[in-house]
Amino acid sequence: MSSQAIFHTQVIQKAWEDPHFMELLKSNPKQALQEMMGISFPEHVKLTTVEETPEELYLVIPPKPSEVAAYSRLKTEASW
Repeated sequence: MSSQAIFHTQVIQKAWEDPHFMELLKSNPKQALQEMMGISFPEHVKLTTVEETPEELYLVIPPKPSEVAAYSRLKTEASW
């Protein structure tokens, strides 16, 4: 299991077990992950939480790896 999959599983498990974390995760996911799990994200990264229901599911398509690599190079090359 990848570290991303482990992290994803841990966040879901905590959300199921802790109603306060679930509410904060839905209203302010960056704050929830920082406060409850010590994980922070850069300011330019937008993080959205979506709760599925039995009647409504979501299919998330991540960015192409080549686009992520190009963005990372651009950010590195543009920084001082």
